[in-house]
Amino acid sequence: MKKINPIYFPLLLGLCLALGIFAGAYLNFETPLDSPNTTNKKKEKLGRLIDYIDYEYVDAVNTDSIVDVTVNSILANLDPHSTYIPQSEYAEVSENMKGDFVGIGINFYRINDTITVIRPLDDSPSAKAGIKAGDRILYADNQALFSAQLSNDSLSKILKGKVNSSVLLKVQRKGSDSLLEIEVERDHIPIKSIDAAYMLGPELGYIKINRFAENTFIEYQKASQKLIDLGAKNMVLDLRDNGGGFLKPAIQIADDFLKEDQLILFTKNKRDEVVKTMASDVGNFESAQVYVLINEHTASASEVIAGALQDHDIGTIIGRRSYGKGLVQREMELGDGSAVRLTVARYYTPTGRSIQKPYGDNNENYHLEYLNRYENGELKHKDSIQVNDSLRYTTPKGKVVYGGGGITPDVFIPKDTHVTKEKLTYMLRGGIMDRFVFNKLEKDRSAFTDLSKEEFIQSYELDEEWVREFISYLHQFNFDYRFGRYQELLKLYLKASMGEQLFNTQVKEQIINSQDPYIKRVERLAF
Repeated sequence: MKKINPIYFPLLLGLCLALGIFAGAYLNFETPLDSPNTTNKKKEKLGRLIDYIDYEYVDAVNTDSIVDVTVNSILANLDPHSTYIPQSEYAEVSENMKGDFVGIGINFYRINDTITVIRPLDDSPSAKAGIKAGDRILYADNQALFSAQLSNDSLSKILKGKVNSSVLLKVQRKGSDSLLEIEVERDHIPIKSIDAAYMLGPELGYIKINRFAENTFIEYQKASQKLIDLGAKNMVLDLRDNGGGFLKPAIQIADDFLKEDQLILFTKNKRDEVVKTMASDVGNFESAQVYVLINEHTASASEVIAGALQDHDIGTIIGRRSYGKGLVQREMELGDGSAVRLTVARYYTPTGRSIQKPYGDNNENYHLEYLNRYENGELKHKDSIQVNDSLRYTTPKGKVVYGGGGITPDVFIPKDTHVTKEKLTYMLRGGIMDRFVFNKLEKDRSAFTDLSKEEFIQSYELDEEWVREFISYLHQFNFDYRFGRYQELLKLYLKASMGEQLFNTQVKEQIINSQDPYIKRVERLAF
């Protein structure tokens, strides 16, 4: 008989406790309340165990922490995407997925323990009240905000509040001898899902979606209608690095390109119950050319869109093989302010393929599968993509597609894996460039006051001094500053960061896209 490793004894002890928690969670699946007597006996047993630990155990024990550890351990042995959300994190997670919060609407850094405004968000309460980039917010309702002891959570609670409530800010502004008092009325601040929506050509629109939250489809409708008004008849959907989120908005967006009664996807649960989702009779781009941009970080709900369009021979999927997540989670509250996102079904594309990549009993290896793609050459060569011929499917027009691990693109774009390119991308997306650009802008923001977005995008050029200063700035991070043939890309990224701080995220994306190989390929196909 195989012995159990002693390290698992605490987990086994907590296992019984977690089973009782999950019993309550399953009520969300409409489990009958009149459970069998055996289940009631288990609940009584668990209750007694907790009481014994609380009242009789020799040492003080935080039974809440036992529950958290146990639930996480159980979920880790189910699949890589069933997760536990503790009470302490639930509000923030829900806020992020809901797509908005109530606050004043600023992007900021903490410089020398002082809140320094990068820029007020477009149409936010702060922008309407007159807060400007570079302002230092020193007090909120006479409470000092420049204390090193003030955590980000505490700061967030001070600036957030109820809708229509006001906060009096005292602001230090360059050029002003005294503090400015600015009253800001809090309001809903959207956490935007769409980074950019603009025209790539006379009839070709472009929309970049970073995630799928409750309000994503509403954002998409507004963005796509704006582009239609500008003449868009065809569309580029940029789903690169979009890890998914809620399934419903992805289905709604896919519906915009599919004709009535075309299958978008179907799901199947453990009881082999199949639920089909069909397209409606409403869609603005049912006859359009559509280009869907994906990469190795495109996952879940994003793959629903790519898979549905590919399986119906609609448009062109461009990029690299997507992540490969075909599991459906449902969030269920556990009764104490915490929740679990439990995998309840698998989804399948219209041809019947599951794009879920294999997972065993090692979640760490599953999440690091990207390294395998790097090592086997898949990121640079389409021929290196490993497919399972037993999971071969055919679309209505005869195109061969595969299940078992992501969406394979119709048009392959190799990844530039040179270490310098990787560093530049990290510095742009990780905020290192942003901090440098902010410091530069602080020296003379007035130089950009009369520059329009269009002028900045089309004609503004960074001088070489910016590059030299940035290289000097990098010394403190021990980065290799020999950019060689990537120096022009460095200038482009610095300009993109500046564009975001002076204007908005869309300007940043437009500048990056001007030299992006994905967009270059789309333009060759479309024009």
